[in-house]
Amino acid sequence: MSAALDTDTHIASSIRTDAPPAILLDRVNKWYGSMHVLRDVSLQVATGERVVVCGPSGSGKSTMIRCINRLEQHQEGRIVVDGHELADDVRALDAIRREVGMVFQSFNLFPHLTILENCTLAPIWVRRMPKREAEELAMHYLTRVKIPDQALKYPGQLSGGQQQRVAIARALCMKPKIMLFDEPTSALDPEMIKEVLDTMVGLAEDGMTMICVTHEMGFARQVADRVVFMDRGEVVEQGAPEQLFSNPSTERLKTFLSQILRGH
Repeated sequence: MSAALDTDTHIASSIRTDAPPAILLDRVNKWYGSMHVLRDVSLQVATGERVVVCGPSGSGKSTMIRCINRLEQHQEGRIVVDGHELADDVRALDAIRREVGMVFQSFNLFPHLTILENCTLAPIWVRRMPKREAEELAMHYLTRVKIPDQALKYPGQLSGGQQQRVAIARALCMKPKIMLFDEPTSALDPEMIKEVLDTMVGLAEDGMTMICVTHEMGFARQVADRVVFMDRGEVVEQGAPEQLFSNPSTERLKTFLSQILRGH
């Protein structure tokens, strides 16, 4: 398992069990042509809950979270985010995307804009925030991810780990209620992984509702309230990290964990 994080202490949770779920997936199905990539996926994520999704390549993990903010469109079932059902209503979709931040494997920064400009673009154009206020907000979050000194540089002048932290700061500048991470460390060199995971640990400590697709099991042990294991487009098993890692109940999860352990 990853040694990127000290996993001795689990972060205290701030789950709101008295509120409607922040995210609800109800028997969601998706196909790419004849390929059935999501098979009756049902999942609820409470406000303040941190969920880590793991599984082998091609298991549907990334497709599932991309469906949550409609980067991918599901064909059957229901997805409800922050009280809005994902349908063809453009206004509802815009409302969801304002409340859901997403960080990808690739950093997706605009290379011709400075770090500060990358972070202020959406608040100015989407939230209609005055430029000065947007810049103050951006500097707040760049300080939060420990790179305020990089604000006037361009993405190509930063390391991969720094660029991914900029991507996190940029998402936070929209003040989202929910953060989605799609294997945020998979494109990074090993020495850069810890700085990104440390940033995500900080978000967890702040009580952010999070879904993170990752193979970083040390991060899952420290941060996750729940781990969801997917395989072949299905949710196979889910539960508290220690329960799943110490006593997996399916052969599919046992096989996956043995492969992950061999890889670290």
